[in-house]
Amino acid sequence: MTEARDAHQRGVVADSYPAGDGWVVVARGELDQDTLAPLEEALVSAADGHPLVVLDVGGITFGDSSFLNLLLRLHHLTGLRVAVPGEQLRRLFAVTGADTVLSLHESVEDALGAMPPV
Repeated sequence: MTEARDAHQRGVVADSYPAGDGWVVVARGELDQDTLAPLEEALVSAADGHPLVVLDVGGITFGDSSFLNLLLRLHHLTGLRVAVPGEQLRRLFAVTGADTVLSLHESVEDALGAMPPV
């Protein structure tokens, strides 16, 4: 069994569900190049079928540059909104400047209700 499948079984993708015209993906745990595949698969699949994808990152305890790269790539495919980022992810986004590119929200509900940028 691959590490990616092991990561999925450990629950890297905790949940995903429809929400209005969009799709919510809930992630948790440590996300790096070795554990990212299940999340990437879930996000790309959601982006293929929905104009809005909300990623609930409240359960992520660590994200590295490969995780950030995934978010930036997905940002170009769909209306990505990142909900509930914790302190480690906020620092990652701030240090890299990704917080000026990504749409960050305090809750999934805020992300679903936010108007698209003009």
